[in-house]
Amino acid sequence: MLNIHNLSISFGGEYLFEDITFRLGAGDRVGLIGKNGAGKSTMLKILSKEQEPDSGQIALDKDAKIGFLKQDIDFIQGRTVVEEAYEAFVEIKKIERAIDEINEQLATRSDYESEAYNKLITDLSDFTQRYELLGGYNYKGDTERVLQGLGFTADDFDRLTDTFSGGWRMRIELAKLLLQNNDILLLDEPTNHLDIESIIWLENFLKNYSGAVVIVSHDKMFLDNVTNRTIEISLGRIYDYNKPYSKYLVLREEMREQQLAAQKNQAKQIEHTEKLIEKFRAKATKASMAQSLIKKLDKVERIQVDEDDNAVMNISFPVSVQPGKVVIEAEQVSKNYGEKEILRAIDLLVERGSKIAFVGQNGQGKSTLAKIIINEISHTGNLKLGHNVEIGYFAQNQAEYLDGELTIEETMIHAANEKTRSKVRDMLGAFLFRGDDVEKKVKVLSGGERNRLALCKMLLQPFNVLVMDEPTNHLDIKSKNVLKKALKSFEGTLLLVSHDRDFLQGLTTTVYEFKDKKIKEYLGDIDFYLEQRKVANLREVEKREKEAKVETVEKTKAKLSYQEQKKLKSLNNKLSNIEAKISKLEKEIQLIDEELMKDYEATIAKPDFFEHYEAKKKDLEKAMEDWENLQEEIELLEA
Repeated sequence: MLNIHNLSISFGGEYLFEDITFRLGAGDRVGLIGKNGAGKSTMLKILSKEQEPDSGQIALDKDAKIGFLKQDIDFIQGRTVVEEAYEAFVEIKKIERAIDEINEQLATRSDYESEAYNKLITDLSDFTQRYELLGGYNYKGDTERVLQGLGFTADDFDRLTDTFSGGWRMRIELAKLLLQNNDILLLDEPTNHLDIESIIWLENFLKNYSGAVVIVSHDKMFLDNVTNRTIEISLGRIYDYNKPYSKYLVLREEMREQQLAAQKNQAKQIEHTEKLIEKFRAKATKASMAQSLIKKLDKVERIQVDEDDNAVMNISFPVSVQPGKVVIEAEQVSKNYGEKEILRAIDLLVERGSKIAFVGQNGQGKSTLAKIIINEISHTGNLKLGHNVEIGYFAQNQAEYLDGELTIEETMIHAANEKTRSKVRDMLGAFLFRGDDVEKKVKVLSGGERNRLALCKMLLQPFNVLVMDEPTNHLDIKSKNVLKKALKSFEGTLLLVSHDRDFLQGLTTTVYEFKDKKIKEYLGDIDFYLEQRKVANLREVEKREKEAKVETVEKTKAKLSYQEQKKLKSLNNKLSNIEAKISKLEKEIQLIDEELMKDYEATIAKPDFFEHYEAKKKDLEKAMEDWENLQEEIELLEA
C-alpha cells in the first residue's frame, strides 16, 4: 500500500533519520515510538506529503488516500459541528456549488436554443451524475451517523465548534477522517486531551479498521490495546517488529542480549585467531598459514550491538524553604459560573509532605480546584495557604504559554532572576537541550520538547508545594519515568491531576475522587482506590459514570414531546454560546486586572479605560443573568 525506501532527513546538518526503509500494508496498526525529538511527527508529515524528505522515495498505491490527524487542530470559527464535519467532502461540496450556480443561471436565462444554454444543461447532467457517484445524496446522513458514533448527540450538531473542548474538537477532526474513507490513517498523539470514553471508542474503531494505521502515542495501554506492530526511531535508525509496544520492548531486549552474547563469543574467537597469527608469523614454515588466517579474519563481519538512546532528563525538585505543618486549608469552597455549579462546599486539609492524586471524569472540577489553590480563579468559601508556602504550578496546557518566537535559551533567560540566570545553561543541559539546541526557536519544537522546556522553566522559581495538571501529556515514555522518579524523591507536597494509572502507581499516597461537585478521600494509592471502586483501571470508573449520565439524559428525552425536544435543543445551543461568551469575558477582565496590578498608572491612562472596563463588567453581568434565565427554562422543561 505504501513503500518507503532509503528515506533521510536532517536538521542543522544532523540526521533525524537516515536511509530508512519499511512498508505499510492493509491491516498494519503501527505504533511509531521514540524519545521526544526523535522525528516521529516529522515522519508523519513526510508520509502525508506535508513535508519533503532530503532523499529517498515514497511510493503510494494508485488511488490510495491518506488521512492525517495532527496534534494541533485549528478550526475556522463560526462553523457548527455538522458544518465542520461536512468539510470532509471537498469534491461533493464543490459540485454542490457548481450545481447551484448552473441552476441559478438556468432560472434567469431565456436563450433556450443557444449553444451556451445547451452546454449548461450538459454540465448539469455531468455534475449530477458525479454527485450521485460520490454519495452526494447520502453524505449528510453518513455524517450524523459517524458523529453520533463518536459521542455527539443530535443537540450538539448545531453548536459552534469553538464552544467545545480540545478533546471534542479532536473527535470532529477524527469524524472528518473517517468520513473520507481513507486507506491510511496517520494519528499524532490522538489520545491527548481525550476523555476515557473517547479513547475506548477510538481503540475499538482502530481494532476493526481494515486499512493501515500509524500512531504516534506515549500512552502504553493505548498502544498495547491497538497496535500489532512497533517501529522505533532511535539514533537515526529504525527497529521494526510485528509486536505491540510492551511485547516489542521484551523482544528488543532479548535480541540485544543475544547480540551481546554473540559479540562476546566472536571477540574471544578473534582474540584466539590473532594470537595464532602472532605465533605463526615468527616461523618461516608457518608464514603461509599466518597469511591465510589474516585473510580469514579480514572477511569476518563484526557483530554490532544495537545502540540504545538512553539520554534522559536529569530532574530534581528542590524544596525552597520548610513550610508549616498545614500547607493548604479549604473550608466550604465552591465554584459556580452563574447557576452552573462546578464544586460545592469542598473541605480539604493538606499537610506538609503529602502526595495527593486528583482523579475523576473530565469536567468534574479537578483542574478548577487546582486553579483555585494557586489563586488563578475566584471562588466562594475560604482557602488559605500555610506559613512559608511557595507554590509551583504546571498547567495542563503549560507549553502553550511559551512564546514561539523566542529561542529555548531566551525563554529561560526571560524567566530567570539574578540568582538563577547563571544556571540556565546547566539546567537546559539536564533537560536534554545541549549545544546549538538552545538556539532553536520554541515554535519548531515537538510537543514533548515544549513540555520539557516548560518543566525546566518552572524550576527557575522556588517552591515547596507542587501542583501539576496532566504533566505527562506529550512526554515520551522514558521522560515520564524520569519525571515520576523525580516526583517520588520530591520532599515537598505534591498535588497531581492525572488520568495515567501507570504514572500514578506508587507515586501518591492519597486519592481524591471528584464526582457530583464533591470530593471523596481514599487513604491509599491509586491501586487501593481502584480496588475500593471494584474496577481494574481508571477507564472503567469514567466509563461507568458516563453510561449513568447518558441513561439519565435518555430518560429525560423519552418524557418530552417532539416540540419540547426541539425547544430543549434550541435552549441548550443558546446556553453553550453564552457559556463561551462568559468564559471569554472573564479572561478579558482577568487580563485587565493583571495589567492594573503590574502598572496601575499606565493602565488607567489609556483612552476611555474606565468606560471600556465597566462595559466589560456589565456585559459579563448581563451574560450571567441570561445564563440563569436559560438554565431555569431548561430545568422547567426537564422536570
